[in-house]
Amino acid sequence: MAKSPEVLAQTMIDNLPEKTGKSLSEWQAVVSASGLAKHGEIMKLLKGEHGVTHGFANLIAQKSLGNLDTSDDDLVRNQYKGKESLKPIHDAVVEFVKTLGDGLEISPKKTSVSLRRKKQFALIQPSTKTRIDLGINLKGFAAEGRLEAMSGMCTHKVRLSSVEDFDADVKAWLTDAFARAG
Repeated sequence: MAKSPEVLAQTMIDNLPEKTGKSLSEWQAVVSASGLAKHGEIMKLLKGEHGVTHGFANLIAQKSLGNLDTSDDDLVRNQYKGKESLKPIHDAVVEFVKTLGDGLEISPKKTSVSLRRKKQFALIQPSTKTRIDLGINLKGFAAEGRLEAMSGMCTHKVRLSSVEDFDADVKAWLTDAFARAG
């Protein structure tokens, strides 16, 4: 199974001293002493003045700004600020996918929640104050009716404005996508 973003970040943190000559806390002290507060500025400092590679510079910048120190619950809660009426839809989708079988990984990001098995099969994204876009990976499936074509990590999306919109059709599409991801 693929490593989670948290595990990958921790591996990078563990490798910082060997690869860059300083630990994360030492790099955070460098950033703090610089007085810089924007991600791009910190990246420029680390890459330009200290020769840190892009991946490690991004990790140091993100950790220095506190962007990677948010719990999954905080990430989801922040997605629904001002969109609280959509949270029951999110919860219904999550509760349903938990019943689909083994290997499920629920991975909240800043603006969406990725649903993965061996690969991503769906994405929950509160797109507006009145709608969640549920991305579903159904390669080869015809887009028709509520199942709209989209590009990117998911091949289709369904617009959900109420818990009632999360009906048997949507559950069947998610079940199929889950099975294909295994």
